[in-house]
Amino acid sequence: MNKKLEFPKGFLWGSATSGPQSEGRFNKKHDSVFDYWFDTEPELFFDGVGPNVASNFYNSYKSDLKMLNEIGLNSLRTSIQWTRLIKDFETGEADEDGVRFYNDVIDECIKNNMIPIMNLHHFDLPIELYEKYGGWESKHVVDLFCKFAKTAFELFRDRVKYWTTFNEPIVVVEGEYLYQFHYPKLVDGKKAVQVLYNLNLASAKVIEEFKKDNLDGEIGIILNLTPAYPRSDSKEDLLASKIADDFFNNSFLDPAVKGEFPKLLLDVLKKDNVLFESTEEELKIIKENTVDFLGVNYYQPRRVKAREKELDLKGNWMPDKYFENYEMPNRRMNPYRGWEIYPEAMYDIAINIKENYNNIPWFISENGMGVEGEERYINNDGVIEDDYRIDFYKEHLEFLHKGIEEGSNCFGYHTWTPIDCWSWCNAYKNRYGFISVNLKNQIKTIKKSGRWIKEVSLNNGF
Repeated sequence: MNKKLEFPKGFLWGSATSGPQSEGRFNKKHDSVFDYWFDTEPELFFDGVGPNVASNFYNSYKSDLKMLNEIGLNSLRTSIQWTRLIKDFETGEADEDGVRFYNDVIDECIKNNMIPIMNLHHFDLPIELYEKYGGWESKHVVDLFCKFAKTAFELFRDRVKYWTTFNEPIVVVEGEYLYQFHYPKLVDGKKAVQVLYNLNLASAKVIEEFKKDNLDGEIGIILNLTPAYPRSDSKEDLLASKIADDFFNNSFLDPAVKGEFPKLLLDVLKKDNVLFESTEEELKIIKENTVDFLGVNYYQPRRVKAREKELDLKGNWMPDKYFENYEMPNRRMNPYRGWEIYPEAMYDIAINIKENYNNIPWFISENGMGVEGEERYINNDGVIEDDYRIDFYKEHLEFLHKGIEEGSNCFGYHTWTPIDCWSWCNAYKNRYGFISVNLKNQIKTIKKSGRWIKEVSLNNGF
């Protein structure tokens, strides 16, 4: 496309990071599940790099935020760490240094003309609450999370006008309870389904708290949507893709926006005897406390087909019994991450939200391309020429723009991530930022994409 793409007035051009992936563990009162996992099994993390320093944001937030202003970002999402802000989990009492730090970060964002969007949970459950109560398996932990949220609202409500409850809650379910890529690496379908429910309940209860206090601002949730595309139009493949969509996408999207779980998903869970434990009062809370806006993280689609042979579950339940992934021929792939590049899904997501989710206000809260070995692209001036990233963003923005033109109520586009950050077991294997970080000396350098996004933001398009 050669014509200029112009985005709606007041469009958010920004980027997203999180506390555990950027701050480091300096002066943090408690350990998260990831801190604990790194301490116990450091060899599982790429190059043995853990969250202890990360991108040093705890110490360098002033200069970091100044750099984000320099590359033209008008908004930033990060997270408030439960393990940093709260001294006493049972009471919700705040830690003095945590309060100081997040106050300073919020003030510096505003000083640098960036709207702060604050998220409350980014996979960083306190390890104490896992060891004591079983983490998100416990409804007591749901209530403790509400106390944490209430403390955060009281402290920062005067300056933070956009809040989100969770980032990618389905990943907690997948990583911790089904596919073993996050601690505690269980394979337990029954627990997975209960955790899925408890996370939805926690989000709704926090929204109830937010609305009860008549807070000035809006509250939403960040969901990673991976549209499930069927192999064919056969009724078997279509049903497989519907069940995959309901489990991985709509299990959070429907409660967040409509206040209820997808009927097909409930039917499947009941039939398989793994339905979550709930009460009428809890379901009423979910029904009445839906989000004001939605954040969508989009990286890749899911390609599915009907299962061709029965899955040997060894007595366990898995959603995969109803579908299997298939490798569509001639897919474009990001070889470093093993993910398909399919920008067309941006349009499909936009239209789905418009037509099936009340055209709720929403924004792209993450979109990005992780590349290994970016030092190969350093030019004579020491700048990483990441044209591949610019091309990736352009393609995705073109399809997002098409959806907006057709009436989808999208108000922003955030990339992952502003500054190369620590990515769980992958550590710094794949880099995503507009700004690179040298792990040896923590020197940060703007990449070519950082100069590009400044022009996009200034022109509200490209």
